[in-house]
Amino acid sequence: MTFPAGFVWGVSTAAYQIEGGGEAGGGGGRGSVWDLFSWARGVPGGEAASGHEGLWPRDLDLLRDLGVGAYRFSVAWSRVQPGGRGRASVPGLAFYDRLTDELLGRGVQPWAALHHWDLPQALQDAGGWLARDTAYRFEEYASLVGERLADRAAAFVTLTDPFTVTAQGHVLGTHAPGLRLGLDAFPAAHHQLLAHGLAVRALREAGARQVGLANGYAPAWPATDRDERAATLMSTLRGDLFTDPLLRGEYPATLLNLLSERAPQVLEAVQAGDHAVMAAPLDFLGVHYTQPDWVRASSGTLLGLEVGHVPDRERTASGAAVVPEGLTQTLTGLKARYGDTCPPLIVTVGSAGAADTDIPDDGGRVRDDARIRYLDRHLEAASDALTQGAPVRGVFVHSLLDGFEWNAGYSLRTGLVHVDSGTLERTPRSSFRWLRDRLRTQG
Repeated sequence: MTFPAGFVWGVSTAAYQIEGGGEAGGGGGRGSVWDLFSWARGVPGGEAASGHEGLWPRDLDLLRDLGVGAYRFSVAWSRVQPGGRGRASVPGLAFYDRLTDELLGRGVQPWAALHHWDLPQALQDAGGWLARDTAYRFEEYASLVGERLADRAAAFVTLTDPFTVTAQGHVLGTHAPGLRLGLDAFPAAHHQLLAHGLAVRALREAGARQVGLANGYAPAWPATDRDERAATLMSTLRGDLFTDPLLRGEYPATLLNLLSERAPQVLEAVQAGDHAVMAAPLDFLGVHYTQPDWVRASSGTLLGLEVGHVPDRERTASGAAVVPEGLTQTLTGLKARYGDTCPPLIVTVGSAGAADTDIPDDGGRVRDDARIRYLDRHLEAASDALTQGAPVRGVFVHSLLDGFEWNAGYSLRTGLVHVDSGTLERTPRSSFRWLRDRLRTQG
């Protein structure tokens, strides 16, 4: 594998997955949309998570020991603005201010993500991402965080994977807020992209050095020759819908035609001037990847398509198919589609794809050879894309720690570091040591 000088090597976490609900106003139990969603399903939410809110110095020492150059953490909106509007919580924002300083003190670049799926419940009660006002509340929130961190943060990520927020949160109902709206979910996508554009403006005014958005991308592979049209539609919904407005200043024609025919009322969400806001220049585009979409045409399903896993491939504990060449295709495909307008690509190797259920052995060691193979093959895939001309400029491994795994609760363990759910003791896995050695070799 060959990576250029200045390549960003990092790991990442999400606030709701690891922080817990401590006295300083943690994400879990403090008014996140995931609290209510989890409680309604009768499962624990992020109240405990990984205890990062109280153990963060230990976790930052792990970062230093790992040898990464960057750490992408998310800021919990419900921690900074518990009601989703108004003045910032002093202890909530101070937590991230201190975290930023301590990262720099350990020689690690802070990359701050403003939204990783944890919308304040108060805003959800007022309509959530279906309401246009939420975009303006996000601009206000971005301004508060930018004013506090922009002088030191290396980069800001406005939104993390708006496709999943839309598809699983508002179409399928498997993620918070648990809505099943079909095509009526389009305003949730549009308002997220509008919020992104507004946040870019607010962050740049605060002095941010780099600003980008990260989405969950995957190639759409037709199951048979008869499924080509269904695969094309899936590709539009996952990628083009969330990227064309940013890099081309317009929604894809395939999407607009579909909505005009089947749900014309949702297009009223788009107002004059929105495209100019959404197309604010990006310094990078984040690419979250797990596996390709295996697509079949199906007349009995929403939009006439059925999405599954690539058959006859190794599976992880999460059920995902291990298909590293899909990452290469995703990265080269973005470059092919957007050409010179394609910004630098920052890849996140999704830990859901490398999930494991391992526990320490009698000697306290945690082996996760499957994760090591997964990471090795996907780093090679990113290198292949770079060789083929894709502007790959960094890789983040998600996640540093075990924690709350969204609709899977605590049944999956996805961290480079094992976290005992009872004692919160941290034990680096074999993959942690493997990545540390790889980074030292890379230099």
